[in-house]
Amino acid sequence: MELPERDGDGYLVNMNDWTPEIGRAMAAADGVELDDDKWAQILKAREFFELYNSVPPIRKFAKYIGRDQKELFRIWMTGPMKPITKYGGLPKPTGCV
Repeated sequence: MELPERDGDGYLVNMNDWTPEIGRAMAAADGVELDDDKWAQILKAREFFELYNSVPPIRKFAKYIGRDQKELFRIWMTGPMKPITKYGGLPKPTGCV
């Protein structure tokens, strides 16, 4: 699959190019495995964005999905909002992620 244009950090240049297949292909191209749990988090972040038109900070997102922040860091092995938003076709998070 040919991926749409991405910026230097790997985010889609045009959010409207995102599809679930594109999100999964972006992760695969980056060597990131998306299991069902990670994918569910990506979809919840998209849901949050559609409701509030913003990318949530990690604390707010963890509360939104009913998970502990530390657990999310452990699952993603990094700041979770960066890969969640990247593979979800959302804007880059700002602030503490």
